[in-house]
Amino acid sequence: MSRRWRFAGFVALWAAITFCAIPAIAQDVPPLDAPLATQGNPMTVVLDETTAPRGFAYTHVTIPVKPGPFTLVYPEWIPGEHGPTGPLHDLAQLKVSANGQSIDWQRDQVDMYAFHINVPDGVTTINADFTVLLNAPNFFIDGTLATHNVMVGNWNRYLLYQRDIDNTKYFVKASLILPKDWDYASALPVASRNGNHIDFKTVSLETLVDSPTDSGRYYKHITTWTGDGTHSYVDLFAEHPEDLNLSPKTIAAYKRLTPEAIALYGGHHWNVYHSELTLSDEIPGQGIEHHQSSDDRAGDDFMTNPVSQMLGGDLLPHEFSHSWNGKYRRPFDLQQPNFNRPFPEHTELLWQYEGMNQYMGDLLAFRSGIKGKPSDYPEYFASVYARLAYESGRDTTPIIDLTTGAPYFYATGGDYGSLRRNAGDFYSEGELMWLDADTIIRQLTHNKKSLDDYVKIFAGGTSAPKVVTYTREDLEHYLGEVAPYDWHGFFEKYVYSIAPLPPTDEIQRAGYRFVFNDTPNKFDDTAEKAYKFVSAWYDVGVQLGGDGGVGDVRKNSAAWNAGLGVGMTIVAVNGRQFTPDVWKTAVKDARTNMSPIHLYVKQADVFQDIDVDYHGGLKYPHLVRIPGTTDMLADIMRPHAK
Repeated sequence: MSRRWRFAGFVALWAAITFCAIPAIAQDVPPLDAPLATQGNPMTVVLDETTAPRGFAYTHVTIPVKPGPFTLVYPEWIPGEHGPTGPLHDLAQLKVSANGQSIDWQRDQVDMYAFHINVPDGVTTINADFTVLLNAPNFFIDGTLATHNVMVGNWNRYLLYQRDIDNTKYFVKASLILPKDWDYASALPVASRNGNHIDFKTVSLETLVDSPTDSGRYYKHITTWTGDGTHSYVDLFAEHPEDLNLSPKTIAAYKRLTPEAIALYGGHHWNVYHSELTLSDEIPGQGIEHHQSSDDRAGDDFMTNPVSQMLGGDLLPHEFSHSWNGKYRRPFDLQQPNFNRPFPEHTELLWQYEGMNQYMGDLLAFRSGIKGKPSDYPEYFASVYARLAYESGRDTTPIIDLTTGAPYFYATGGDYGSLRRNAGDFYSEGELMWLDADTIIRQLTHNKKSLDDYVKIFAGGTSAPKVVTYTREDLEHYLGEVAPYDWHGFFEKYVYSIAPLPPTDEIQRAGYRFVFNDTPNKFDDTAEKAYKFVSAWYDVGVQLGGDGGVGDVRKNSAAWNAGLGVGMTIVAVNGRQFTPDVWKTAVKDARTNMSPIHLYVKQADVFQDIDVDYHGGLKYPHLVRIPGTTDMLADIMRPHAK
C-alpha cells in the first residue's frame, strides 16, 4: 500500500501513528459455499456516477440467490489497504427486492458487514439498490473521493454479494455510467461502450475489486510503454485543465518507468497496466496497489511542480512495483479466499511486501529520473536514515510488532508518535534493510550479483495475472541462491528483535560516511519550505509548524529536558516573535553563547517561559564519500534499461 502519509514531503518524514501487537488467533474455518454467481450466470453491478459531482452515486446489483435464509455481505478486508477498512458507513438507503416486491433485510448483530434476508420460494435473483456516499469520513482515509471534476472509483464500495464464497470463483459483470463529458480509466476489459455508458466483460469478484476505475472531466491518457502485445499507461484526472500540461522532461521520465521495472524484475505479470492518478487538492493523497493498475491520488500540481516530483515522485513507481511484489508474489497468510470473516488478513510479512517495495519504488524513481538524478540518492538516503536512527520508540518496539499490528495501527494517530514508532517505519526501515542486503550481496560476489538478481528469482518471468504466495523461509532461500549468507539471522536482527539503530553497515559498505553538519539536507530543506514546517529534530530535538506549534519532541533531547511538549506553541524566541528564520538564528547564535535559548510558550490559555540549554548549532544529515572506495550507490541507482 502506498498509504501516502508514508511518503510525500513532511508527511512522509514525520507521520505519527500508533502501533500495538495483534496476535494471530487460531480458529476453525468453515468450508466455503458453492458460488451461485458463475461465469455463465454472473452477478451484475451498475454504478451510476452521474451525481458524483454532488458527492454521491447509485449502485444497482443483481445477485443470484436461492430460496430461504440467505446472507449478503459488503467487503470488509480490502486488499492493498491491509485492514478491515471497507467503508460500511458509506452504504446508504439500501433496498432489496425480487420480482418488484420488497424484501426485508436485517444487519447481523455481530458481523456488521453481513445482511440477512429471506428469499421467497421460486426466486433465483434479487436486486440490491443503494446510495454510495463518496465523501463521508473513513477511518482508513478521511474525506473526499469525488469533486465537481474528479472521482476515485473503487468497486469494493459498490457491492453486496453472497457470503462465504471464493472470490476467484464468483463472477461479476460490471457497468459504469459516467457524468456528461467525463472519461475513465480501468484495467477491466471492455465489452462495449455507448457514449457515457460502459459495459465491462465478466470477471471474477477478486479481479473486479482489484480494478479501480477513476474518472473525470479533465483527463489525459499517456501511453508509457508498448511491448509483446501489452501496454502501460499513466491516466490523469485533474481538477483544472492546466494541471495536465506536463513538461516533456516529466513525460520522458514516466515513459522510462516501465522499461526500468521490466529490466529490474525480468518480465511482467500483467496484460495491461494503468497508473490511475487523480490531481486534486480536495482529495487526500494516497496510493493503493492493484495487479494491473494503481489508485494514486495527489495534489493539483503534482505532475507540473518539480518540487512535488522530488518529494513524492516515488508514488507511481512504488505502486507499479507492487504489481510484482505484493500482487503477483504475496505473503501466504495475506492472501485469503474472500474479503470477509472468518478470513482476516495477516500482515507480519509486510516487511517484505511494503519494506522491500519502498526500496524498489525509490530505486525505480531514481533510475527513471522521476524523483531526481541517481546522484541525488545519497542525500535522500541520509534523510531517511537520520529520521529512523533518531526515533525514541525503536528502543522498545521491533519492526515485527509494527507489521503484525498494521491492520489497526494504520488508522490511529495522536501525539508523540516518535515514542510509539511511526506508521511508516516498516516502509522506510525496510528500504534501509533491503539496501543493506543489496550491498552484502555485492560485497560477497565481488559486484557480480546484486539484489536485482534476487528480485528476478522472487518475481521474475512473464505470465498472465496470478497470485503466487511465499513464506519467510522462501525469501531466505531465494537470497541464499544469490549469495550464501546467514539471511535468517539478518532478519532476526532487523525485523524480529529490538534494533537500537536501523541497518547501518550498508553506508560504509557502499563507500560513504554518515555525518551531521550545518548545511541543510536537500530533501529535508525542500520539504520544510514546501510544507512550511521547521525540523530541529537532530539538534534541539523538536518538530515545529511554521507558526511555532510543537508537533513532536524527541525524548532526552534539549527540548525534552526543558519541558517542551506537543500542543504548545512557541510565541517568541529570545524576545523576538517566532518565525522559522528567528528560530534558526537563535540556534546558530547559541553555539557561541552560553546563555540558554529563551522561549515564551503558549499552551491553551496558559503562557510560560522555557529555557532550552542547547549549544550544538544546526544539524542536518548527509552522506559523504570515503576516498578510494567503490561507490555502490552510483551503480545501484544508475538506469538499467537498455
